[in-house]
Amino acid sequence: MDKNKTFVILAIILGMSVMIIGISYIGGGNVRHVEIFWQERVEQTVAFEDVDGKVQLQGISGVDGEPNPHLVTRTSFAYILTVINNGDKNHRLYIEGLDVQTDLLEVGQQETLTIYPDKEGVYKYFDKRENLEHLGFVEVVTVVPSDEFTGIWKDLI
Repeated sequence: MDKNKTFVILAIILGMSVMIIGISYIGGGNVRHVEIFWQERVEQTVAFEDVDGKVQLQGISGVDGEPNPHLVTRTSFAYILTVINNGDKNHRLYIEGLDVQTDLLEVGQQETLTIYPDKEGVYKYFDKRENLEHLGFVEVVTVVPSDEFTGIWKDLI
């Protein structure tokens, strides 16, 4: 009977040890087929349209469908903006302050811009052909991670 009791105790200790080692190994990321943290990005699609002789930018994806939408992105993340020319003239999107622009897009063409904003701000965007035609704004905001909350907000997490 004493041998059985010792065997059971050793089996429990061995089982617990194997479980702890397994959890540590798996929790350390050694068996994932993909990384658990992907680089976050904000993706939006807009299109130039010519309506009644006036140019406007129309939200298609990731942004509301209003003409000349207020575009919003985050600091320190990739901002992927696809610009399509659905108008009847050539157009070029230019974002002042971020100094980013598309090539001159012919009718039916599109271009994808990848922007890495590093500071907050509100920037004007224009149709840049012969002259600048102000259409709307791009806002870059900083989102605070939950571990940086203070005061009552920290208590709610």
